[in-house]
Amino acid sequence: MERFARTARRPTDGEGIVAREKHDRMLGYLAGRDGWTTATEVAEVLGVTPRSVRSYVTAVNTRTAPHDVVESGPNGYRLNADGYAVYRRRAASAFESETPRDRLYGLVRLLISAPSGIDVHETAQRLHVSESTVEGDLGRVRAMLADTALTLDRSGSTVTMAGGETERRRLLSRMFRDETDRGIVELEALQRAFAPNEFSPFKGELLEALTARGYYVNEYGIANVLLHIAIAIDRVTKDRPAEPTDHAPRTPEVEAVAEDLARLVDAHFHVALGEGDLVYLSYLLVTRVVTPGSGAPAEVLVDDYVNQDDLAAVRQAVDRAGREYLVDLSDEDFIVRLTLHVQNLIRRAQDQSYSRNPLTRSIKTSYPMIYELAVFIASQLQRHGSIIINDDEIAYIAMHVGAQLEQKARKEALLGSTIVSAGYYDMHEVLRRRVESQLGDVLDVRSVITRTDVDWAAIDTDLVLTTIEPPAPADGIVVIQPFLTAADVERVRTAVSRVRRSSRLSEITDELLQYFHPDLFLRNAHAEDEEGMIRLLGERMIARGIIDESYLTAAIERERMSSTAFTDTLAVPHAMAMTAHSTAIAIAVNETPMEWGGARVSVVALVAFSESGRAAFQTVFDQFVEVFSERSSVARIIRRSEDFAGFIDELVHVIDG
Repeated sequence: MERFARTARRPTDGEGIVAREKHDRMLGYLAGRDGWTTATEVAEVLGVTPRSVRSYVTAVNTRTAPHDVVESGPNGYRLNADGYAVYRRRAASAFESETPRDRLYGLVRLLISAPSGIDVHETAQRLHVSESTVEGDLGRVRAMLADTALTLDRSGSTVTMAGGETERRRLLSRMFRDETDRGIVELEALQRAFAPNEFSPFKGELLEALTARGYYVNEYGIANVLLHIAIAIDRVTKDRPAEPTDHAPRTPEVEAVAEDLARLVDAHFHVALGEGDLVYLSYLLVTRVVTPGSGAPAEVLVDDYVNQDDLAAVRQAVDRAGREYLVDLSDEDFIVRLTLHVQNLIRRAQDQSYSRNPLTRSIKTSYPMIYELAVFIASQLQRHGSIIINDDEIAYIAMHVGAQLEQKARKEALLGSTIVSAGYYDMHEVLRRRVESQLGDVLDVRSVITRTDVDWAAIDTDLVLTTIEPPAPADGIVVIQPFLTAADVERVRTAVSRVRRSSRLSEITDELLQYFHPDLFLRNAHAEDEEGMIRLLGERMIARGIIDESYLTAAIERERMSSTAFTDTLAVPHAMAMTAHSTAIAIAVNETPMEWGGARVSVVALVAFSESGRAAFQTVFDQFVEVFSERSSVARIIRRSEDFAGFIDELVHVIDG
């Protein structure tokens, strides 16, 4: 027992903070997975050992006992929804001090709210920790303030935070988002942390007021502005109003929204916001949350709301993107509404007050080609506005682009289908109407066969829905009931997804494989960072005459603009211009993941496209990312790709399913 007592060591506060961050990343990853996930997979994502993952699971389950956050089983781990809800509620508590990070944030809030400072001895007693622990926390607070205009001043045992009110609020906002996990700010958490009354009724009336003024409302953007409003209410009640700022001009739009905001805050929270708060918060609403012209045609928007220079810049950027990637983005309504968004984006970027987007990661992973189009458009707009556009703002542009392309692709995406239903009165017509009603968004019924002696081989549609058992099961045939049931609809939709994926992957098998070469395959290649890996792969391509140094430089510039880690395991660096001499892929398959833009990737593929390969770019790019989106498939490729031949064999196996 003495030996164990000597070797057992309680984690330091710094280690505890790091561990809590690992806990949050682990739970965030499990929250996005369906079913069981192995300890090895989680370990790879976090960059730790499976043993560490087991300790993290034990730690988070201990915090929420008797509720388990993570369930364990022979197949690994999976999230328990009830336990996770308990975990998130406790993590969102304003002064919870169960962990070093919670205590650290509580200490910052004490410093922010105490104009005359805090006493180290009294604070240690209040937090039930030693004075040396508080001193250590103060050192970490100083590190947190390094990139702000705030500082800590000390006189004896009294520590004071020096700096403006605006910087204090920004720090509160940053901490709150860290405490409440990544994603959309939850109203319940706002209420617990900053406001005595419910936020939901206030939000509802605010949305009604903005809509009544003819605005479109961005629900993803309003969450973070509500956080600013909640902090303002909290600070004003502590007699800490906002400072005047030149970053929030008093436009007619801002003044009109300020009237609504003042009325609603007073009615719901009995707080009178000052002029500085009202102007600033209304400016945030106008630039981050709303877009004018709800229901108005494009020509009216151009006359009343659109800046002509911005419209010309957007039109040029969209036109270049369309020609570069062979897509049609010429719709005038789309261009005008994107311009309205860009006008606010430029103002946000100039103030460096970017709008957060909780869908950024999922858009990047699920729609890499749409995201790539958005990156291209953003690169053009950066030059126009002399601004920097970050990943969250690129994702908002991608949402505009994706919505436009989705409208155009909807009809083309319908699968051709045949209904086989033996003739009996008009039952086949009833079935057809039912299928079109329930599945018309994914299927185009092209024919109905009412005979029982079906020539199955002659049916050439993508999918067959039949009330008659076929002679043998087949992927493209779904047996349904004569009267379509909910279970039938679900099975047909599953079959549609399967057929679409199979079709997409089969289309690129031959094309994708021709872009690889033994000289462009690396196994367990090491580089210090993203740029080093791009150069390592790029030098192989230069040696084969595929690209030149300018293409390599362009690929590095593209990487600096937005990480090309499109999945948790794959990075696809590339240049935006298709100036390679020929189309090829240089790939590194590594057993040990490397850090890449905040992710940890095991596969890095430098893609070079030539002008002649332009037509294939969208298909190959999207599907290459899709092939490597399943971690189990990537693990198999990594494990069995001892050489180039093994890599190709495994890639074909994954593509063929």
